[in-house]
Amino acid sequence: QVQLVESGGGLVQAGGSLRLSCAASGRTFSNYVMGWFRQAPGKEREFVAGIGWSGAWTRYTDSVKGRFTISRDNAKNTVYLQMNSLKPDDTAVYYCAADPPPGGYPRTEEGEYHYWGQGTQVTVSS
Repeated sequence: QVQLVESGGGLVQAGGSLRLSCAASGRTFSNYVMGWFRQAPGKEREFVAGIGWSGAWTRYTDSVKGRFTISRDNAKNTVYLQMNSLKPDDTAVYYCAADPPPGGYPRTEEGEYHYWGQGTQVTVSS
């Protein structure tokens, strides 16, 4: 089992920044590929970003490339999502998720991620 707790969400104006954190506990965090997903009202949950176990591999959905950065600190069992140049379309509940070993390159399908946090709300005002 892996327990995930997100934090860092909030209300921000368009063009602003937020950094989300996801603290993991349980099994060896460094063995897991980690991902961030989001779900906007009335829409399906979608992949946002993923990072391999060592941090060498990252992957982003097209709409956030150049604005969001995913990173991880295995010593702190934490994965981050730095979000810059935020837009109203980024408004959603953001979820952290863990893809168990032997995952390598981050996958985009939510079914591949076995463990999920409770989500944190991000609201971007225009």
